[in-house]
Amino acid sequence: MLTTVPGSTPLVFDSPHSGTWYPADFGPACDLATLRRAEDTHVEKIYAFAPPMGVAWIEAHFPRSYLDANRDVTELDTTLLDGEWAGPLADDPQLLSKVRLGKGLVWKFTDEGLPIYQRLLTVAEVRARIDRCWKPYHAAVEQAIEAAHARHGYSIHINCHSMPATAGSHATEFPGLVHADFVVGDRDGSTASPVLSQLVCEHLRASGFSVDYNHPYKGVELVRRYGAPARHRHSIQLEINRKLYMDERTLEIDAAGMDRLQQALKSLTGRLLEADPR
Repeated sequence: MLTTVPGSTPLVFDSPHSGTWYPADFGPACDLATLRRAEDTHVEKIYAFAPPMGVAWIEAHFPRSYLDANRDVTELDTTLLDGEWAGPLADDPQLLSKVRLGKGLVWKFTDEGLPIYQRLLTVAEVRARIDRCWKPYHAAVEQAIEAAHARHGYSIHINCHSMPATAGSHATEFPGLVHADFVVGDRDGSTASPVLSQLVCEHLRASGFSVDYNHPYKGVELVRRYGAPARHRHSIQLEINRKLYMDERTLEIDAAGMDRLQQALKSLTGRLLEADPR
């Protein structure tokens, strides 16, 4: 259900949303082409340069529409279930806003607002998804960060994502927003040193890209859970506009765009390897 590559540096990269293996028990009403538009398409290919540089790498194989590893297990829309959920449920307004959009732990709607299911899910199958997907993924990210921190006394975690050129109606609280080339998120400086986040922003701008900081994506569960800058554990969510490297309609890679993007990200990784945010 996931790929893990150990690292030798302070850097840990993870891709929770690029999975393309659709489990047999999914049972969605949408066709595969519709579901595939939810993927962080080709993100695992974008960062293929990272493991040879000594960066730890974790990659989900399951799709985010099946189980979203970047949500807390309490972010569950219980109207999807055929029975009562015995576990705790989120009451934080910020978390509930994503659940209302149909983008909780288990997705209810696509980014365009199409229902994913024409059935109720059993409590047992949702628990099985958590056990098979969410728990191993988070364990792998946590272990990689712990190992990087133990080796170097600090860690830099980049949570790797992609975003459509324009936000869909059910994607975020800003439907129709035209995205910058990159969005760098650290939950308003709570998951990484703002100095480190600004290094990322400034490097990408110097490479010729437009960059927004903490808008419209501040970072969600993976950076929230593992970022602790006071303890020298820095977690940054990095969103890449898909128009930079692919045709959003066909999902085909634009070779020239991909090459330019990878060169910029590889040089950014080099900068991060030289940075000591302590």
